[in-house]
Amino acid sequence: MSEGSLFFEGQGRVQRSLQRIARRLDELGIPYAVAGGMALFAHGHHRFTEDVDILLTREDIERVHEALDGRGWVRPFSKSKNLRDADTGVRIEFLVAGDYPGDGKPKAVQFPPPDKVSVEIDGVKYLNLPTFIELKLASGMTGGPHRAKDLVDVGELIKAANLPESLATSLNPYVRQTYVDLLRALHAASGRFMLSVDDAGDRLEQMLADGVTREERPGRDPRLVTRDASLAKKYGMHEETEFLDT
Repeated sequence: MSEGSLFFEGQGRVQRSLQRIARRLDELGIPYAVAGGMALFAHGHHRFTEDVDILLTREDIERVHEALDGRGWVRPFSKSKNLRDADTGVRIEFLVAGDYPGDGKPKAVQFPPPDKVSVEIDGVKYLNLPTFIELKLASGMTGGPHRAKDLVDVGELIKAANLPESLATSLNPYVRQTYVDLLRALHAASGRFMLSVDDAGDRLEQMLADGVTREERPGRDPRLVTRDASLAKKYGMHEETEFLDT
């Protein structure tokens, strides 16, 4: 199988390197949080990536090098803060708590201490979702054209995980409006119309027969959904943007 196929099945060399470095960091008692493409994958949007980004404190990066240099990991060059997995060749790139995303200049959003913002998923510690989105947005907003993909990543994650507008309240005000604008633009472009199941009343059976679909949402009320504007008009359905917080 190709490396790309293995990656999307969770068995690629990037995943192997992630598991190896996470296991060693746990053994060393070093707090960490995986960021970048692997965090994006863990939170719901599966796109290919060739490296592993990990948030550490500056002091712990020194501890990592003392423990791991030449013991299965090597520096790409003598003064690099990063490592390369000697077995798989995958780059391990370290983000530094206290630094700033995007252009690197001081701003309201900065890389936080990993032990304050990590969440464990399948035995590996990742940036929690609000922090991950916050950092991605701040990077995309200030990093110029070469960081524009960070905004694309957030948009893809919004779609893949069906993230609500209410998540904005968990974000730093510096990036909050960018998140809301991005989400609303995505939903407006989707052309979906909705109605709550309760509001359908005795029309429910006919709506389903006409091709309206029922969208189940774990832990939340189901909705009726269509992209057919004529059906939406017939049954008094509303644009998706009116339902983002429900």
